[in-house]
Amino acid sequence: MKRWQFFLGVIISLFFLWLALRGLHLEAFWQALQTAKYGWLIPGIGLYFLAVVLRAWRWHYLLAPLKEIPSRELFPITAIGYMGNNIYPARAGEVLRAVILKRRYGVAISASLATIVIERVFDGMVMLAFVFFNLPELARLTHDSGVIGNIQQVAVGGTALFLGAWLAFLIAAMVPQKTLRLAEAFLGYFPQRLQQKFLPLLERFLGGLESLRSPFHILMVFLVSLGIWLLETGKYWFVMYAFPFRVSFFALMLMNGIVNLATTIPSAPGYVGTFDAPGIAVLRAYGVDQATAAGYTLVLHVALWLPITLLGAFYLTREGIRWQEDLRREVKEDE
Repeated sequence: MKRWQFFLGVIISLFFLWLALRGLHLEAFWQALQTAKYGWLIPGIGLYFLAVVLRAWRWHYLLAPLKEIPSRELFPITAIGYMGNNIYPARAGEVLRAVILKRRYGVAISASLATIVIERVFDGMVMLAFVFFNLPELARLTHDSGVIGNIQQVAVGGTALFLGAWLAFLIAAMVPQKTLRLAEAFLGYFPQRLQQKFLPLLERFLGGLESLRSPFHILMVFLVSLGIWLLETGKYWFVMYAFPFRVSFFALMLMNGIVNLATTIPSAPGYVGTFDAPGIAVLRAYGVDQATAAGYTLVLHVALWLPITLLGAFYLTREGIRWQEDLRREVKEDE
């Protein structure tokens, strides 16, 4: 990865951490961690891995027009991808699982990346649905979070991005030939070498969008995505019982939506800061004291990060892929 991207992410993460933790009483924070009932993490982690199983099935469903691959064989690759997202900057885990898919099954990287982009767009749509479903609750919250101020404005600000991306991919999937002709006309202003390199990639990418050509498939992917994020909210719910505060499941849906929308902001690997600051902000808006909110968010973050990272690292070791050499070679061959 380019060094400037990494250091920019670190700077953004440090800024968000400063916003989240300024004024925090360390003794109260440490006491919240010491008195937490960590046994509640076990059912929460179980729900999270069930969500990963659903993610693998969703990817199987999106890949079906390209190649029929059983979801049980996609589960290790999915885990590797999320591990890569957690330890490499710029969500490099998405490219990593596309590379492994090509090595194993011969699916073009550009085509499999299209299915991964679809996943992310639908994830963003579900996160926005979580936020908009709780708009009356947001209107009721008048506390200043101390971190992001008006939570409602920040959450609604992401709507245009995901809706625009979803509509663009939907149109491209419905009229692939017109999309290609439009791209050819646009690339006509650029050197021939660029056209010869980009157009085949775009054609394979459009092939990966084939699952969006059916309204039934769109509905199915959305419903599975909804199930995935409800299971993850269930993890938020179980981890909450480790700490001395209670909010509704809908409040945790709202927190889940805002936190995951915020992690689209470039940051250090593992979404340090961009996950924690909005999480603490939402809980403080519900009246949870800062030390408890910070302790809960830290434990939740670690519980979301560590198990899937360890599992993905285990599968990656078995895969035997060398990150830099194999990634560059496979991408070059795909091009």
